[in-house]
Amino acid sequence: MQGCQEGFKRIVPVKFLVKYKRYEKRNCPFDDTKNKLPLTILYYLCFVLQRLEIDEFDKIVIGIDPGTNIMGYGVVGLKAKQFNLLSIGIIRLDKYDDHALKLKHIFERVTGLIESFKPDELAIEAPFYGKNVQSMLKLGRAQGVAIAAALMREIPIFEYQPRKIKLSITGSGNSTKEQVADMLQRLLNFEEMPSHLDATDGLAAAMCHIFQHTPRGFGAKSGVKKKNASSWSKFVAENKDRIKS
Repeated sequence: MQGCQEGFKRIVPVKFLVKYKRYEKRNCPFDDTKNKLPLTILYYLCFVLQRLEIDEFDKIVIGIDPGTNIMGYGVVGLKAKQFNLLSIGIIRLDKYDDHALKLKHIFERVTGLIESFKPDELAIEAPFYGKNVQSMLKLGRAQGVAIAAALMREIPIFEYQPRKIKLSITGSGNSTKEQVADMLQRLLNFEEMPSHLDATDGLAAAMCHIFQHTPRGFGAKSGVKKKNASSWSKFVAENKDRIKS
């Protein structure tokens, strides 16, 4: 049953997954060979639902928190001055002993996310430089592989320092993971907090990028209007006698 759920999560957003709670004590019904509806058709139907939703957005941004044991990611769609959470999750790497296999898995999973959500831009957290040189080297490789997967699809890459991301989300560069996650939950209104905060760290990278590259007031519900880019030129044209040369 768990394998069936994981298969769905790799292809479609969580909200399009079938709920399995009533089958906890039995096998997943989609693994039953007697089921008349082939599993491939179910995958296809979920994929169509996903594509219909994705096409509605003006821009889609994927954020990644690189890691060698757990890599977090979040996908956000922007439409009509509002942002919507499309997917959030983690890529588990701790089950692989060989570092090369971890890199291979990162590349495959990030490529899968890109093919599923067709993001316009990718935001990634820059490695935090610590004292352990070997750990930093491995983390840098993990980040590089994720970037390479995006470059293969010609997706623009944006890198942000951890402090910059925290400052953008909470207003403080010294915020904890829990504080960042709590603010993201308030901003995007998702009910269930991920069990691993690496997921919200990835989502934070995406939201940081959105805040840095959209007009002030974007996504706000207060009705604040965007500042007109030509306002200064208009002022100069209408008040030539007040402008000193």
